[in-house]
Amino acid sequence: MRRADRLFRIIQVLRRRRRPVTANEIAEELEASPRTIYRDIAQLMADRVPIRGEAGIGYVLDGGFDMPPLMLTADEIEAVMLGAQWVMGRGDPALKRAASDLVAKIGAVIPEHLRPVLMEPAGAAPPALSDIREDVIDMARVRTAIRAQGKIRLVYRDEKGAETARVIWPIAVSYWERVRLIVAWCELRRGFRHFRTDRIASYEFLETRYAPPRARLKAQWHKELLAQQTRRPDAPT
Repeated sequence: MRRADRLFRIIQVLRRRRRPVTANEIAEELEASPRTIYRDIAQLMADRVPIRGEAGIGYVLDGGFDMPPLMLTADEIEAVMLGAQWVMGRGDPALKRAASDLVAKIGAVIPEHLRPVLMEPAGAAPPALSDIREDVIDMARVRTAIRAQGKIRLVYRDEKGAETARVIWPIAVSYWERVRLIVAWCELRRGFRHFRTDRIASYEFLETRYAPPRARLKAQWHKELLAQQTRRPDAPT
């Protein structure tokens, strides 16, 4: 690995960790010697990259540090392309456009030697199924409501066609092969529910905001899902 690439990857390792990272941990991930990592970190510090720490304790990267968008590795471009392919095949129209725009923006800024990785990536998302159910609700506005913690009033049909009126607190969208689900806290059922976007009979985006932080609701939802999985009779032991 070239030293310039290794310096960049050291910054990436520090950026994604919230706790101090030792030189040994970085060396193991980058398949280099700890001595090499110590020299590289000293060079980064000399170049005024805001790294704090010392040998034997660990290093952290101060917040606010950023790098130019050209600093992408081939693997990072492959990861972006794999995700973009999946979204362009299965996302709603707004997300498909966003994925196409993202690929175009990356293509406009990456160095010439990385362009083949973008144009002909090694990975490929599986083809989308032909019978993906169409969304009834405006998914772009759903994502806006999620980010703003806005409530949605909707009439929902179950698998038997029975309709119920709900007010929900949307916290996420779950993308499956054929359907999309809005993950939400349901005021009617007083619990988390999943609403298929093709079974919504009518909807209204409300001005009312729900108070609990969305991150806390998502954590609670994940916890309940895990508990349900462990209670299943066929769950692995």
